[in-house]
Amino acid sequence: MEHGKGDGVESWVEDELAGCVFADERLGKRFRTLVTQLAGGIGESIPTACQDWAGAKAAYRFFSNDRLSETDILEGHFQSTRSRFRAAGGTVLVLHDTTELSFQREDKQAIGTTRLSYKSRGKDGRPRLHTVCGMLLHSSLAVTLEGLPLGIAAVKFWTRKKFKGCDALKKRVNPTRVPIEEKESVRWIDNLRESTALLGDAERCVHVGDRESDIYELFCAAQQCGTHFLVRTCADRLAGDGKHTVKDEMGEAEIRGLHTVEVRDANGKPSAATLEIRYRRIRFLPPAGKRKKYPPLTLTVIHASEPEAPEGRDRIEWKLATDLPVASPEDAVMMLTWYTMRWKIEIFHKILKSGCRAESSRLRTAERLMRLTALFCILSWRVFWMTMINRAADPAPASAAFTAQERALLDKLVPDLPRTNNRDSRHLARYIIKVARLGGYLARAKDPPPGNIVIWRGLSRLTDITIGFQLAKMWVIERATNRLQGPQAL
Repeated sequence: MEHGKGDGVESWVEDELAGCVFADERLGKRFRTLVTQLAGGIGESIPTACQDWAGAKAAYRFFSNDRLSETDILEGHFQSTRSRFRAAGGTVLVLHDTTELSFQREDKQAIGTTRLSYKSRGKDGRPRLHTVCGMLLHSSLAVTLEGLPLGIAAVKFWTRKKFKGCDALKKRVNPTRVPIEEKESVRWIDNLRESTALLGDAERCVHVGDRESDIYELFCAAQQCGTHFLVRTCADRLAGDGKHTVKDEMGEAEIRGLHTVEVRDANGKPSAATLEIRYRRIRFLPPAGKRKKYPPLTLTVIHASEPEAPEGRDRIEWKLATDLPVASPEDAVMMLTWYTMRWKIEIFHKILKSGCRAESSRLRTAERLMRLTALFCILSWRVFWMTMINRAADPAPASAAFTAQERALLDKLVPDLPRTNNRDSRHLARYIIKVARLGGYLARAKDPPPGNIVIWRGLSRLTDITIGFQLAKMWVIERATNRLQGPQAL
């Protein structure tokens, strides 16, 4: 991820969005300007980031343009994600998850609704239901086995005009007999196919999802695409000859090994938990109403659980299903470790909502908010990437994220710590620590690596400092030119 010829934040923007092509060249220029402005003030409103009415008006017009979709906005980032995927080599995890974006609006029709919530209690003491205004985002994040985010591989936005509730629907309709194309759950399958097609090497991808992704059609779609999956299961499906279930077979599986993990209770107190590992290859049968459409599948089920419920916290019990072979306890532990990487996409969504403050936008329609959130996805990925690459085992050059001018300013403003190794003077980690210190990171000897919050604060400050330096430089040059031209120029 080398920089281009520009200065400051404009440099990485040009490189990251090089693949963006708009029907109107002016839209592409405006888009790059917007990314640069919002990246320089992460979490700020559009007027604050644009600094003047002309810039803010141009931004509002961009997000109101009906010719643009979130795919158009993310196309350049998608291509950069594919390039990083190819350069990474080896197995890459594609993490899938859905998050809810809520907005405070009196008129919910222009945006839509997401769910029902208990807002308050009435005079009779009964809770009153409140319809939450907002939209939903299903994203797919590609990460290495070390946890380095390579980028977004697919996104899907949607909103509901009227929310009836899943429980109410189940009383009238058997969900297993409804075609997957008519359900919101189809988003899992769409993103699996889109992300696999984008990355271009299906065999290297392992798609990871939580219990919401326990969908038989998804298993079949992965098989058709020639890719792999690892999901946490919640449904007890028929297995074997159809006279017993997966739970019955796993109940007969013997313990293959023990695995100790560190956990924390509600108060943050750490403790060790010993898990019993079981795994077995099982023949899954499709739902009864879909057996003519989908074939049986042979998958590996991994069951990791504590033998007894501990005091002060819930008992750990994970049931995972994968098409990958598991031949030893070490393989099973590796799958468990891969599944723990799923938390990375939760962090990405946290940066999107807490760092970029996507839910604070006052744009009026769902379409405009989707375009703005798609832009925020790029900024959220960059903050997350900078946070995680600082922890990578292989040192990266500082030029991968900072221009020569930015490095010079950081060296001048943030002195190196006494324990800094001179051999690391050109490494990226050294400058990320400096950025984090601008954002409030203390960098004490026993402090953990800097997190996302201090990174996005530091990046905003660095942008302001860079702009100030460039203005001062222009002023000095202008003064020098005027002196050479004599009193008449003054």
